[in-house]
Amino acid sequence: MDNYAFIEDYLSDNQNGMKNLITWFLNQVMLMEALQQAGAGHYERTDERKALRNGYKSRTLKTRYGETTLQKPQFRNMSFETQIFGKYSRVEKALVNAIVESYLQGVSTRKIQDIVSHLGIEQLSPASVSRMARDLDEQVQAFLNRPIEHKIPYLIVDASYFKVREGVRYVNKAALIVAGIREDYRREVLGVTITACENEDFWLSIFEDLKERGLDGVQMVVSDGHSGIQKAVEGAFLGASWQMCKWRDQ
Repeated sequence: MDNYAFIEDYLSDNQNGMKNLITWFLNQVMLMEALQQAGAGHYERTDERKALRNGYKSRTLKTRYGETTLQKPQFRNMSFETQIFGKYSRVEKALVNAIVESYLQGVSTRKIQDIVSHLGIEQLSPASVSRMARDLDEQVQAFLNRPIEHKIPYLIVDASYFKVREGVRYVNKAALIVAGIREDYRREVLGVTITACENEDFWLSIFEDLKERGLDGVQMVVSDGHSGIQKAVEGAFLGASWQMCKWRDQ
């Protein structure tokens, strides 16, 4: 599995994470369409205005991550037209890749421009495209840093290893995923990162970041036999035990 597929799996495994990000993006696209069709912003006063806004109408859309509900803008004196519902399936893969790219390095404005163009919006200003790219990055970061609201007695740390091209050479990196088992026995993926370093300081920083987001009540951490994880567990979770995961020994 490459790093893009790994991050996509992570986002889609988290409380409808990928679906919520797609929903947010498509709602933003329709707001852009409404702005263009109305000829003015929601509260802007201008002689160039063609229509007045009149709230929203909920409409469902099927995605590969399940059905979602979009908020379709409405006008008082004319119909709001959008091509999203007819063209979404053609751009879904590109949109998912853009969200993953946002996680890894920040999404490019060129990619956002291509997506909105295929959804039927032409002549979008460079400033609007840049704002959408920046806002998408902020939405992804907000999801990654969301509060952990449940006690997590058990942490499971796992890794997938692959080669990544950096310049003219390939380097080994690890895609590391931290999942929690809640008191109600539900699994919740808490974080994922791609790194070339797995020493004690690295893992301690990962655990401390999770604690800042609200991680509490950890009693046991299950992972492979990496010594850096074991030492970091001792430093981050007072009184918690560590256990080697069985599937790594088999």
